[in-house]
Amino acid sequence: MPVTLHVAGEWYSVPELSLRDHHFTVPLDYSVPQSPKITVFAREAVAVGKENKDWPYLLYLQGGPGFEAPRPTESSGWLKKACEEHRVILMDQRGTGLSTPLTTSSMLQFKSAQELVDYMKYFRADNIVNDAEFVRKNLGNPSEDAAPWKVLGQSFGGFCGVTYLSFAPQGLKEVYLTGGIPPIGDGCTAESVYNACIDPIVTQNEKYYKRYPQDIQIIHDVVNHLAESEGGGVPLPSGGILTPRGLQLLGLTGLGSSSGFEHLHYLFERVWDPILVAGSKKQISYYFLNAFESWLSFDSNPLYALMHESIYCQGAASRWAAHKVREEHESKFDAIKAAKEGRPVFLTGEMVFPWMFDEIHALKPFKEAANLLAEKEDWPPLYNKTALNNNKVPVAAAVYYEDMFVNFNLVTETAKQIAGIRLWVTNEYMHSGLRDGADHVLDHLMQMLNGKKPLF
Repeated sequence: MPVTLHVAGEWYSVPELSLRDHHFTVPLDYSVPQSPKITVFAREAVAVGKENKDWPYLLYLQGGPGFEAPRPTESSGWLKKACEEHRVILMDQRGTGLSTPLTTSSMLQFKSAQELVDYMKYFRADNIVNDAEFVRKNLGNPSEDAAPWKVLGQSFGGFCGVTYLSFAPQGLKEVYLTGGIPPIGDGCTAESVYNACIDPIVTQNEKYYKRYPQDIQIIHDVVNHLAESEGGGVPLPSGGILTPRGLQLLGLTGLGSSSGFEHLHYLFERVWDPILVAGSKKQISYYFLNAFESWLSFDSNPLYALMHESIYCQGAASRWAAHKVREEHESKFDAIKAAKEGRPVFLTGEMVFPWMFDEIHALKPFKEAANLLAEKEDWPPLYNKTALNNNKVPVAAAVYYEDMFVNFNLVTETAKQIAGIRLWVTNEYMHSGLRDGADHVLDHLMQMLNGKKPLF
């Protein structure tokens, strides 16, 4: 019985948007004819009343890795702008959302860590691009050749966009990158990325404490409390443990986005339980512990922690690059020592550490797999420099000068390798500029390619 490659649902709506669900059956491994099959889910979005318009497609690639595409509740922000003249495709990257998700429960089906690794090795940018091409070719009328489409890549989605330019430029009409130009050197570039990001992380910490100096002492008290607790930390609601170094992971969400400082400050406002009964011990509130786990999202998106360093690997192992770089800069990031010396406790950025698989409950079952992934050397290439040097696809990129996650200097090095790319360098936005800038960021990039912005 033949496999149905594409199933399209009926149109439904949210305010000012019409939506339609698409399910595609794709190979796990595109290089093997009889490969096991997985599902890729994509949601189509158009302005209400424009369902039959013959508009070009625009594919949105979400940041991550390991996070699903947005779930629209209304027409707003960049999506509203895009839907003015496009049919927008919100594709859940394989392993996320409704695309055969790799969750903390589904991954337990594998009998060994090695079996899980052998499966997960197909969940990187190269196969996300293969999936995108499959969707493009099978989305419309199968009797017609699919036209090239536009791609908007945010953060890791931008990394995927550069992979797309490398291996399947024939499928692209235009590419927009927002905070997402990757390092493209051979081997594993993770260590160079983390080294380059140390100073920006320190800068963001300093800016945070300058805005909220009262939080220096609050965080000192929390670190000391954790360090002095039995086992070096306090239990988390899910069953893990919050330690001083675990507390520092809050910088991932709190330091790199436009409103992150405020959210971080308000979180620490409620770190302690009130003393309701005289003589009761001081303790960290359930509210704070629960919010801590929600901020990290590893229970719902474990793929991020498992695959994060592999996004930088081509023919080389990561070998816990972030852990190595942190150890080299431990004088800046030793939370217990900083608290004792009265220095601000610096939070960390977009880094994954091996000890997280001991301290975070949702990640504990995958510790062995994480170590195998960190030692894996035979990662296939993600970029083709020759193809990028000869690129003919129009590309516009928003480059955020103070981006804590995607280093400005590394971005400019890669940009020199992509022929014809146009850069919009700005310090008006942080890494979350596409979300924070309403439709301004996407509109600016579109104007750069449609002739409304001058070339020089």
